[in-house]
Amino acid sequence: QEQLVESGGGSVQAGGSLRLTCTASGYTYSTVCMGWFRQAPGKEREAVATLNGDGLITYAESVKGRFTISDDKNTLYLQMNSLELGDTATYFCAADSPPCSLTVEPGISYDGVSYWGKGALVTVST
Repeated sequence: QEQLVESGGGSVQAGGSLRLTCTASGYTYSTVCMGWFRQAPGKEREAVATLNGDGLITYAESVKGRFTISDDKNTLYLQMNSLELGDTATYFCAADSPPCSLTVEPGISYDGVSYWGKGALVTVST
């Protein structure tokens, strides 16, 4: 059974760093599309960073230069540096089965993405 489990969330001061980890099981990992999404209280879910099986990586404009998505075998990472108050949110790992193309595009719905983790809370404070 496909499963995604996030870890690494927590509280950090503005300017600090955190690394989120998503462990995937039940997939042929190398062929799926994966990504990190976040949802802040009272706001819509938004895509943060995606990594497709062909190596295509996309980022939200708000995190470019600060966040880095990467993977290693069946684990997806999100390195978050220079964290800002606006990065406070629950972060979700998600995966889509091939054929897939998961990219960060403002305004589109990701409701059709196949698999989601339960989320990891990231709180950035002053």
